[in-house]
Amino acid sequence: MLKKLQVGIVAPAVALACLSSPQAAAQAKDHDTGTAGAAANAAKASTSKHAFLRQAAEGGLAEVQLGELAQQKAEAPEVKQFAERMVTDHTKANDQLKQVAAKEGITVPEKLSAKDHATKTRLGKLSGADFDRAYMATMVKDHTNDVAEFRAQTKTAKDSAVKNFASETLPRLEDHLKETKNVHRQVAGAAATHKVTPRTQTGS
Repeated sequence: MLKKLQVGIVAPAVALACLSSPQAAAQAKDHDTGTAGAAANAAKASTSKHAFLRQAAEGGLAEVQLGELAQQKAEAPEVKQFAERMVTDHTKANDQLKQVAAKEGITVPEKLSAKDHATKTRLGKLSGADFDRAYMATMVKDHTNDVAEFRAQTKTAKDSAVKNFASETLPRLEDHLKETKNVHRQVAGAAATHKVTPRTQTGS
């Protein structure tokens, strides 16, 4: 009688275990998947943060060095004045960025990227009005990209320090972009005004 009772108890227990095992396995799988997903998201956020700070540092360094070059080679006073502002503002922004990067344990570049070095070399071969137009065209392109990148970080950055840096710097970059476009129009307009159209001489 006792043996039959034990069998009667064990059988439902085995059945219950068989029923609950797939559920437990599914729960364990979901937990592992969630953990892996969280880790992947964290890694993605870290990579994005690292990439943004590195790109911002490269861009800021380029703005300073190109601004210094423009102070030497620009012809138009408004271009020289703009270049001076680039050196001042981006030096300040670069210092702030280095502080943020240091807290995050990220090393930012201290030298121009290959692309920016090529741009500096190309501009260095120009002079006068040709330099002014090429430099300001480069500034329009660079600041358009900068504003887009920083604006995106103000909305998507997970790290509070990175988000604050982007938010504090964005208004200055937007102002730079506005001024860049104005100066570019001025030097482009001056070039168009100074174009000489050959006159066709007719015999008397």
